[in-house]
Amino acid sequence: MRIGVISDTHNLVRPEALDALRGCAHIIHAGDICKREVLDTLAPLAPLTVVRGNNDIGDDVARLPAHARIELGGATFHVVHDIADVPKPLDGIDIVVTGHSHKPLIERRGEVLFVNPGSAGPRRFRLPITLALIDIDAGGIDARIVALVE
Repeated sequence: MRIGVISDTHNLVRPEALDALRGCAHIIHAGDICKREVLDTLAPLAPLTVVRGNNDIGDDVARLPAHARIELGGATFHVVHDIADVPKPLDGIDIVVTGHSHKPLIERRGEVLFVNPGSAGPRRFRLPITLALIDIDAGGIDARIVALVE
């Protein structure tokens, strides 16, 4: 099962992001969507799990949940925009997905895999434009960062 992970789009859905997410069984958006049209653009590709970011204040996105806990491919995910809001302890969680920093990260902390896809939206400072793909199969969990723009 392939899961696409995107965050911090800030009203911008790049064609490169859509290309990278095609074929995913599920898409997670870790917040800072800003306008519902972003979700409307992603929804035809795969089922969505979405959380609210600190910039999601408009009526069309302000009611999104702050946290989501889902199971995909036998793995339990906890999704939240800001890593500071990750609950402790993480009992039963295999993968934590965050956004907010615009800095891509894949890091194992004990038994839990932390994934921040970076930002797929407008460039911030000199940070890369990225998303993440997570593959789950009998061999385990493999996550990678995908650069969208050079």
